[in-house]
Amino acid sequence: MTLPLNPTQEAAVRHPGGPLLVLAGAGSGKTRVLTARIAHLIQERGVAPSRIFAVTFTNKAAGEMRARVGALLGADPRGLWIGTFHSLSARLLRREAAHLGFGSNFTIYDQDDSEALVKRLLEQRGHSPKANPPRAIHAIISGAKNRMLLPEELGASAESPLERVAAEIYALLGPALKQANAMDFDDLLLLPLTLFAEHAERLVYWQRRFDHVLVDEFQDTNAAQYRLVRQLAAQHTNLCVVGDDDQAIYGWRGADVRHMLSFQRDFPGTTLIKLEQNYRSTQVILDAANGVIAENARRLGKTLFTAQQGGEPVTLLTAADERDEAEWLAAELARRAAADDVPYEGMAVLYRTNAQSRPLEEAFRFRGIPYRLVGAVSFYERREVKDVLAYLRLIANPADDQAFLRVVNVPRRGIGDASLAQLVRAATQWKQSLFETARAAGRIPDLRPNVRDAFAGVARLLEDLRARYAQADPATALEQTIAAVAYPQYLAEEGPEGIERLENVQELIAGAAQWAETAEDEDGTGDGAEETGATSLIERYLTQAALVTSADQGQGDPTGVTLMTVHMAKGLEWPVVTLGGLEDGLFPLARAAGEPGGLEEERRLCYVGLTRAREKLYLSWARTRYRNGRLELSEPSRFLEALPPGALEERSTTPTWDRGARASRRGGARARGAAPADLDWDVEVSQDAPRYTAGERVRHRKFGSGVVRTVSGAGRDLKVTVEFDDREIGTKHLLVAYAGLEREWESA
Repeated sequence: MTLPLNPTQEAAVRHPGGPLLVLAGAGSGKTRVLTARIAHLIQERGVAPSRIFAVTFTNKAAGEMRARVGALLGADPRGLWIGTFHSLSARLLRREAAHLGFGSNFTIYDQDDSEALVKRLLEQRGHSPKANPPRAIHAIISGAKNRMLLPEELGASAESPLERVAAEIYALLGPALKQANAMDFDDLLLLPLTLFAEHAERLVYWQRRFDHVLVDEFQDTNAAQYRLVRQLAAQHTNLCVVGDDDQAIYGWRGADVRHMLSFQRDFPGTTLIKLEQNYRSTQVILDAANGVIAENARRLGKTLFTAQQGGEPVTLLTAADERDEAEWLAAELARRAAADDVPYEGMAVLYRTNAQSRPLEEAFRFRGIPYRLVGAVSFYERREVKDVLAYLRLIANPADDQAFLRVVNVPRRGIGDASLAQLVRAATQWKQSLFETARAAGRIPDLRPNVRDAFAGVARLLEDLRARYAQADPATALEQTIAAVAYPQYLAEEGPEGIERLENVQELIAGAAQWAETAEDEDGTGDGAEETGATSLIERYLTQAALVTSADQGQGDPTGVTLMTVHMAKGLEWPVVTLGGLEDGLFPLARAAGEPGGLEEERRLCYVGLTRAREKLYLSWARTRYRNGRLELSEPSRFLEALPPGALEERSTTPTWDRGARASRRGGARARGAAPADLDWDVEVSQDAPRYTAGERVRHRKFGSGVVRTVSGAGRDLKVTVEFDDREIGTKHLLVAYAGLEREWESA
């Protein structure tokens, strides 16, 4: 072993066998432990890489783990099953598809594909997609699948008309997907369980297939994922799970922290090892994080510590509003980059909701600060990328109706919506794929001759592409396909934007070529045809493309400040981190307080944000913020109350108001305990008191600077008259709730 390990890490790595629960705090080296354990099993215990099933939650983490194992071994661990739950399940299902009535060339539908299919099924059943939004219907079905509910069970528990419609569509969805030889994301997790339930011999095969099962980020498993790993490890019980119940933040998508809390009961004789030494953050940052998370009741319990004693205090910023907050943070990060020689890529601003990025982006652009926005539109979600991948999907799987619908008129072939609807009706009636129906378009009554020819032409084109490139590498197939359909010329008609889209297509081809360079050996286990599978390079490439998430993508300058939600920051770290928008109702979200366990999950999310920082942590909140289209008064997040006073320094962009008002506003509103004495929660005596006075200078986002001349009304009806410096604008009468005014005081 080349990696240094502390005694508890060493114990986890060398655990002799049987169930093992590693409670790994933030920054405690859990990835080091997992990779070292895999290398230990292979190198010192003689376990073949192909007999290890190691699962994590992101493609990036899986790639890093595989690379680290290879570095420890001095060679690529050929045959090792390591990846996300979805990718490993897809790999298993490629080999077992026939047992479930699918071809091994099945397509994986992304959310857009699934929602489009739901929309088609709604229309076929006479339901209005407007009254029953496909996205909402799909979300209900997805939630039911994650809880492993059958359509009839969803229907029996339905409490609203929308849920009843969802149950009806859910019953149709399985057969529709099977006809298209397609699976959605949820099916990738459920169908292995279906396989094991219906074919006991296949369960026995896969249980014997792996000697060790390892699970990363165990606290984020949902019911289907936990059942899968329990079944795979049921015979040998060599199940090693690593996670942190304090970082369980995905309850909203079906993850259940109770799996971690009950693991020792589910697997009697479990060895519990706690990794509490943190190698990432200073003690000051850890004190803040420990203080916040200690208020949660449902936790296994641990306290992080580090050898890095001391450290910079945590800076707590009180801002006037979200724009004021963004401008102060931009100025501070620019100052820090210049003074401390911290590169911008070593900084991140994290927030609770994606909408919070807008003022930050504006402030960064204004100051010329480079930034990288993560979680926006993924590269694989762009129109042109989805277009050309749809052609590739049809080369692999001609039954893929969603791919057919996407490209049948791209580039334009004179096929209108009415003609396409006739094709869909005929396909439904004949129980055939749209591709097969297009081949027989001459049999569809009432189609105009030119439309029949267009459909038949598309079918011939796809047949030709399949014949030529079905066994080609994906880059060649993509390159030849876009040439065959004249896609570059189609994009060129869009002008400069089309040129940019064509560059994205070229980038896709380049990425496919790079992927193929390392893909040849991925499945090489020497265990025979059944084990390696008979899937083509194109099918395997489409699998990995379908499973790329927005967490693996970023837009903007890679050398800039990272902007992302706290959810997306899980597992990442930076020297300098800002956690913004710490206001009650925003972080924690207002709806969380009314949901079982919701507030504890929000507190865990806050803990995740705090523990991303290595050297310096900024926290910020704004007294007012535009939310839901209106200006709202804010209170500081209740999570701030748990911060140890000695770890904080306070900054403010607002003038100091009456400290005594704090008691009247906060004391009666919430009896959770007083704020630390040295925190200056400056608030107004009354929410209805005027927040502007005649004579003070203000700034409007559109009209610029000016002077308040009169103030009238109160609360939501507060109005001001402002005389602007620009004489062409003159005097304006403004409703404060919507005006977006800011005071022109200097930032502290």
